[in-house]
Amino acid sequence: MLKRLFTSNARIKLLTVFLANPEEQFFIRELTRKLDEQINSVRRELTNLQKLGLLQTNTKNRKKYYRINPDFIFLRELSSIFNKTSNDKGDLISKIEQLGEIKLLVLSGVFIHQESPIDLLLVGKIDKDHLGQLLEAEVDSKEPVKFTVMNSEDFLYRLKCNDRFITQIIRDENSIIAINKLNEQIKLDF
Repeated sequence: MLKRLFTSNARIKLLTVFLANPEEQFFIRELTRKLDEQINSVRRELTNLQKLGLLQTNTKNRKKYYRINPDFIFLRELSSIFNKTSNDKGDLISKIEQLGEIKLLVLSGVFIHQESPIDLLLVGKIDKDHLGQLLEAEVDSKEPVKFTVMNSEDFLYRLKCNDRFITQIIRDENSIIAINKLNEQIKLDF
């Protein structure tokens, strides 16, 4: 799917690496080895991504390092696209959808490699025991996956009251809103 949207395989691989590791920086040779791509194509795509404003550079020990520009205007959207096309998350989301009626599913914490009060926020009707078993079986994590399940009314009330727990998860630019069937009732773009 991404190959049709982004025409260069090297660009797709670079975006995947950078978006999966937003805090890290990489130099060209390291990326060519990691991605198994020719240095010229990696250099060309790094230059293109830098011109777009997605990447920033700095030089250290005579090596040019590239990293994500945290102020890039479309960073959240790009991260969301790449996270949703990641097979492991896509498969998990599909399996969770089959467990019940889901209005909203937000992935955070362990799913985005970031500290968070919870890893998964689910709004809808679902059997919590089955969800816990699925997460335990599917997610490779040292700690149990922390999740919260609530009904639509509770969620909408807490959102309306600006509940700190809810707004922290929803407003985190790294959180992945995997399912949102509440579009008509709320606007989640803050």
